[in-house]
Amino acid sequence: MQRRGSAAYAAELIGTFFLVLFIALVATVNSEAGLGYTDVAVVGLVHAFVLMMIIATIGGASGAHVNPAVTIALAAVRKIAPVDAAIYVLVQVAGAVLAVLVVKLMIQDGSAAAANFGAPAVAENFLDGKAPAGFLAEALGTFALMWAVMGVAVNPAAAKDWAPLVIGATLGLAVLALGPMTGGSFNPARAFGPTLIAGELSDGGTFLLVYVVGPITGALVAAFAYQEVILRDRPSERPIDKLG
Repeated sequence: MQRRGSAAYAAELIGTFFLVLFIALVATVNSEAGLGYTDVAVVGLVHAFVLMMIIATIGGASGAHVNPAVTIALAAVRKIAPVDAAIYVLVQVAGAVLAVLVVKLMIQDGSAAAANFGAPAVAENFLDGKAPAGFLAEALGTFALMWAVMGVAVNPAAAKDWAPLVIGATLGLAVLALGPMTGGSFNPARAFGPTLIAGELSDGGTFLLVYVVGPITGALVAAFAYQEVILRDRPSERPIDKLG
């Protein structure tokens, strides 16, 4: 299994930075305008567009995981070495935190009405604030995202040129459908950055279950299910250094 290099680590840092930067920006601007997450179409489109851009520009360098859940799932199905996966997760989290700090520097005015930079939360109106329901929503959304990754980035028979559009659109779809329930994270790094900087980590148990365990579980189930259902009878799969 071929190891990744510094270019791949830098790509993951930069990619996650831009992913979280644009999500935090649109959430903050909407909040300052009194919209919050009510304009879910705008938020969903931003998720789709930025992920498309990221996959198209850094996919060849790192695979454009930009999501610890995706990285962990790909490590579990032996598409990335464990050491590289650990480094990926670290730089993804660092990129997310750095992105929110930049948004805070640009926009935060210190007022009582200041935004929380898109820190996700389990909705009271839809899920009654219940962590298990939030866990299920985040797991389902990440399952769909990981299924798309497996389908167009891992499957050797896939049309790889469609990867940015398919994966980006899948994330946007998940946010449109499930975002009103949990904030539509589907990515532990994307959830952690805004939550940390906004100082909303007080309920660590709920955060861990919904925004860390939920996405990782969904991604793992999708990766193994895709391998068993779709790729099981294929004679070979693409080598690790060709993913992306």
